[in-house]
Formats: sequence, structure tokens, C-alpha cells
Amino acid sequence: MSEGPPVETTQDAGTGTWVVTIWADRDYHELVLARQPADAPATPGEFPAALAPREVVLRADEVRIGRARDPAGGDVPEIDLAGPPRDPGVSALHAVLLALPRDRWVVMDAGSTNGTTLNYAEDPLAPDTPVPLRSGDTIHVGAWTTLTVERR
Repeated sequence: MSEGPPVETTQDAGTGTWVVTIWADRDYHELVLARQPADAPATPGEFPAALAPREVVLRADEVRIGRARDPAGGDVPEIDLAGPPRDPGVSALHAVLLALPRDRWVVMDAGSTNGTTLNYAEDPLAPDTPVPLRSGDTIHVGAWTTLTVERR
């Protein structure tokens, strides 16, 4: 996994730094497996037990979450989940984080194939609908990828 270049934000200085921790979440993976219909054609992939968490500081007013389409680096999202290992349930453009005034953030599903959920909810977020985030919220994409958003 790699992250795109940092872009400075227009948020007020001194209000705290927002950080996203990206990690392979076994509990979320088990939920994905349990929620699959018995006749589902594909499995969500094997859980990557040895995948180390990584952090991305939010420095732009818009941060795209997904996987790079082009291995040469064209159109790479700021939070690139291309792998290895590749989470089979992550769309090229899966979700977007948007900064709002007064040091607030929202998440929007970008019309992903498998949906985006928040805090282990069963129902996915409605596409293109901003949902406010609080420090400590978890965003779930793909088959095992969880992004914890924290203000530090």
C-alpha cells in the first residue's frame, strides 16, 4: 500500500491533526463472511494476518480512498489500498473524506461496488451522501480493510 502526495489543507492551524490508521480488521472480515449469502459466487479473500497497520495524516480538503488503476501511478487515490495484499472488495474509487470548516470531516461512499460502512453497521452508507465523522470512528471498505479516523 502506498499513499499519494500530501496536499496542504485550508483548515485552521492549531485545531488538531486528523490521522487515518489503515489496518486489516479480522472482526470486520468475519462479519463480511457471515453476511455473505450461501450461494455467493466469490469469497472475499483470505485474511492477511501479517499486514501491519499504517497511518496517513489528512492534509488535503479531499482525500480519496481506493486502489490505483494504473500500476504506473496514474490517478492514484490519496489513500491507495492497491496492496499487496490486495483487498478484493475495494473499488478503484471507493470512498471520499471531505474536510469541513471548524475541523470536521465527513465520509461519502463514492458509488463503490461493495459499499462502505461505519462503525460495524450492517447497512452501507448511501452513495454520495456525506456522513459526519467523530474521532475514533471506523470506516469499513472491502473484505477486511478498516480505517480508523482520529483527531490528535
